[in-house]
Amino acid sequence: MKKIKIIQLLNTLLLCLFVLTSSCGKSKMDPNRPLGAEGKRQKNIQEGRGVTLGGLLGNAGGTNYEFSTSNPMWRASLETLDFLPLTTVDYSGGVIITDWYSQNGSQDSIKLTIRFLSNEIRSDSLKIIVHKKSCKNNQNCVTNISRSNVIKDELRSTILRKAALLQKSDKDKK
Repeated sequence: MKKIKIIQLLNTLLLCLFVLTSSCGKSKMDPNRPLGAEGKRQKNIQEGRGVTLGGLLGNAGGTNYEFSTSNPMWRASLETLDFLPLTTVDYSGGVIITDWYSQNGSQDSIKLTIRFLSNEIRSDSLKIIVHKKSCKNNQNCVTNISRSNVIKDELRSTILRKAALLQKSDKDKK
């Protein structure tokens, strides 16, 4: 009885040892998989992944980081809307939403939503939604999306004009 338990225990240990060691070594499924830290590092550098000191010293890698200060469309939009109170400004989500704005205590107010569909300076890179609120008194207000394209078109052309000027000045600085 003891011999059978010892044999079962040895078989179990051998099976565990086989399972644990069978995944070691170079994979037969992927012959291009590098072995060791040096091989993995070289492969990551070739694919443009990871952080390398060479990339910081001017060796161009495959990673492209873009920040809001380097995006002329984003900067032009914020400069154009600087007189409006902003409720949501999300660069990673590509959206700017203003708060309700009325001029000189008017009963009508507007709210703008700008969505960035692309970083390119083109008219179809922006989606502008103008919400309009009309109030007869402080409690009786009607809100809807404005059908008038006057505000949208003027805002779009102003942003595109400023973005083009900002991009030109950035190129001139370089």
